[in-house]
Amino acid sequence: MERTLAWDGAAVVAVDQCALPHERTVLRLTTPDEVIDAIKRLAIRGAPAIGVAGALAVALSAQLSDGDEQAVREDAERIANARPTAVNLSWAVRRVLTKLPGGARAVLDEALAMLEEDERTNRAMAARAADAVLGLTSRRPLRILTHCNTGALATVAVGTALGGIKELAERGLVEEVLAGETRPLLQGARLTAWELTQAGIPFRLCVDSAGPAAIAAGLVDVVMVGADRITANGDVANKVGTYSLAVAAARSGIPFVVVAPESTVDESIADGSQIVIEQRHADEVIAFHGHRVALPETPVFNPAFDVTPNDLVTAIVTEARVWPQRPAGQLAEVARGLYQRGWLDGTAGNLSVRIGDQALITASGRSKGELTDADVVLVEAETGARISGPKPSAETSIHAAIYKAFPDCGAVVHAHPPYATAVAAKAMAAGQDSVRFTDFEIIKGFGVADPSTLDVPVFTNWSDVPRIAVEVGNRLDGSVPVLLIGHHGVTAWGPTLEIARNRVECIEALCRLHLLTN
Repeated sequence: MERTLAWDGAAVVAVDQCALPHERTVLRLTTPDEVIDAIKRLAIRGAPAIGVAGALAVALSAQLSDGDEQAVREDAERIANARPTAVNLSWAVRRVLTKLPGGARAVLDEALAMLEEDERTNRAMAARAADAVLGLTSRRPLRILTHCNTGALATVAVGTALGGIKELAERGLVEEVLAGETRPLLQGARLTAWELTQAGIPFRLCVDSAGPAAIAAGLVDVVMVGADRITANGDVANKVGTYSLAVAAARSGIPFVVVAPESTVDESIADGSQIVIEQRHADEVIAFHGHRVALPETPVFNPAFDVTPNDLVTAIVTEARVWPQRPAGQLAEVARGLYQRGWLDGTAGNLSVRIGDQALITASGRSKGELTDADVVLVEAETGARISGPKPSAETSIHAAIYKAFPDCGAVVHAHPPYATAVAAKAMAAGQDSVRFTDFEIIKGFGVADPSTLDVPVFTNWSDVPRIAVEVGNRLDGSVPVLLIGHHGVTAWGPTLEIARNRVECIEALCRLHLLTN
């Protein structure tokens, strides 16, 4: 893949993003000031790209300084301050400065290593983002809304959110992309539309203010955006206009996914209130291509970024992890509903949501009527191994067995509704390894091939819960998305948490009818 930012042996070489889409011009920048100017006027933009460009600019300074370390450090400070919101820039500058005592060559080698790393990072991130989105959605092919430009132009190559979209498209899973125009500098209209055209991905350019309306109208399955800074608590600073899309996505119940490298995570900042938001010049708003569209003295509010609170973010995807956000709230909401129906009495039952190769599951010994974000555990989806959070329940092993058996499974619900629990107890007492339901209309709710008959497997309620998990993994064949455990309720699963919960409701209704008719 052609890189949009590179080093030619003596200069930083970059595609001039101000000239696109009408002209593809390559800049050759030979001094730190030229790089700073390119970053400030957005000829080089995108958090990962300006980070690498900043590192190379420090290398240029080191080569030109004739051994004057203080001069290099002064240049480095100016480079790091060229744009204040994107943390990648200051991060990259600090990283290469650690090599300054080793001389100009050591600084350049570190910057070149970052150049190589960025491409590898983007490839890993794109694949992980695609997997995460598929785990959060059920419709195929996908209709995706994105904002600003997060493709190869915003990085060294491939891209962040747009890299994930390209990965999904290569798998044949994209129906259409709605690309927000991204006012006032139109990075979406000029750059994202250009990249999507080059990649042959179907898209429409979307008026910024129409993005939330498109979500509300059911035209979008997932929102995918990048980030310029992510705080320790998961608040996200991104191109202005992102926040309104997150609000609309939350209101309509669709995933809002942020894709950004680990270098964008700034754990020194607790939350979004501490992020410095860059204010851009009024001319970007009151003029367009040199033509005034408002009176010269018009007051202007022109922030380059806004902050999306973590509770509106479904997941943050980096090259190393999927950082789940809103699923914790979804788990709490569904758990409260089942608790109120008497199906999750006290601390009984467990719910989980899969995000890529990880899963979020309710912790051990927590009341399902009062769940908070602190009551969930992040685990490896197919092993159940704890990654972070409180102690996981032993039943996590059953969830993991289901996720391993069915890679497309997005959520698992284990509950103790009375009729299903009674049927499971009677079946186990009679030595049955399954219960057959026939001719009930509600069988259709399981999406099975033959809606006239449903054979639900019954498992022994071993006190050694991992033993149940082993038997589940060995016996499940994918014919039905639900199982019963003797004296211990029902476990159901599906592509989304809503569908998994619906299947628990369906099996409870079936068991009630079964008892009434037998």
